[in-house]
Amino acid sequence: MALPRAFLSFDFDHDLAPKILFAGQAKTDSPTPFAAQDWSSKTSLPQAQWEALIEEKISKCHMLIVLVGKNMSTATGVAKEIAMAKRVAVPCFGVYVNGAGTTSTLPTGLGRNNVVAWTWENVAAMVDQCT
Repeated sequence: MALPRAFLSFDFDHDLAPKILFAGQAKTDSPTPFAAQDWSSKTSLPQAQWEALIEEKISKCHMLIVLVGKNMSTATGVAKEIAMAKRVAVPCFGVYVNGAGTTSTLPTGLGRNNVVAWTWENVAAMVDQCT
């Protein structure tokens, strides 16, 4: 059976390094294996074209994982990706990264009860709930 696919949603301007670390470690450190590859748009596109492309990519995944950093209030693309996941019935959850925690601002559409600290046991439990 193929590994469950996860679309990683993150604040490109502030959380690129944690995204790279998370995706790399997911392959070896998670008790529940899943594929966390970079399915983001590789080029700048007009808004409508970007939205269509990203929603299609999200629809082909088993879950959307939001890497919740300290600057989520300015990450408008993350909120749009969460809304897209909900539209296509893809479950989503968040993982605190880059010093964020339970008092950090969350992106619109992501409930605090669906965000966990970055331990692989926590992430694996959330992946198990999504698959």
